[in-house]
Amino acid sequence: MARPLIAIPARFSASASALRYAAEVSARQLIEGVYAAGGEPLVMHPDGSDVTDRLGWADGVLLPGGGDLSGRWSGQGSHPTLYDVDEEQDAFDLAVASFALSQGIPLLSICRGTQVVNVGRGGTLIQDMDSHDSQIKHHRHHVHDVTVEESRLRGIVGQGVEVSCYHHQCIDRLGEDLVVTARSEEGVIEAVEMPSAPGFYVGVQWHPEDTWRTDAKQLALFEALVAAAR
Repeated sequence: MARPLIAIPARFSASASALRYAAEVSARQLIEGVYAAGGEPLVMHPDGSDVTDRLGWADGVLLPGGGDLSGRWSGQGSHPTLYDVDEEQDAFDLAVASFALSQGIPLLSICRGTQVVNVGRGGTLIQDMDSHDSQIKHHRHHVHDVTVEESRLRGIVGQGVEVSCYHHQCIDRLGEDLVVTARSEEGVIEAVEMPSAPGFYVGVQWHPEDTWRTDAKQLALFEALVAAAR
């Protein structure tokens, strides 16, 4: 059976090993996770052209992690802790998310990708968890447990799951039509879904690519995307 084609927006990189110039990249663990799940991962050049014409071939979409989203998209402005902001990248990711959700193209979003979906739906972000007026602290190199509500996600990973995170931002005000499906112990939103979307959508704040080789629950996320893409 032919592998479903999974579109993954590239990330801009100032340099990469073995390349002499700036690069467009995707994490190897992510690519191999999609491939191990039975998909054919295809990395897309982030460009301002109409994604309607460019995504016609995609059976599914994976919005990966990356640098911070510019605060202008959520009307929050800049924050001194933002890093690796690229508005060209932002605009492409936002357009891809909107198109996939509206057209029912199966979509899995990871970390920044989930923040993109939330902001694209009119939501906001806690722009820096350490400086936010709460007890929440950043989740860089943070492995912890999350509790999953009754949802599509629970059918994939179960009620509780250990996750690997790397983020200093998280969802604050929820975007239109999104529902929370998992939280950390201190209340950080760790997963969202959009029941009103015409197709498959699961968004997680953690990085399943970090541990899919040793944790079947993380591989199951990639397998669920590929199954929906079939």
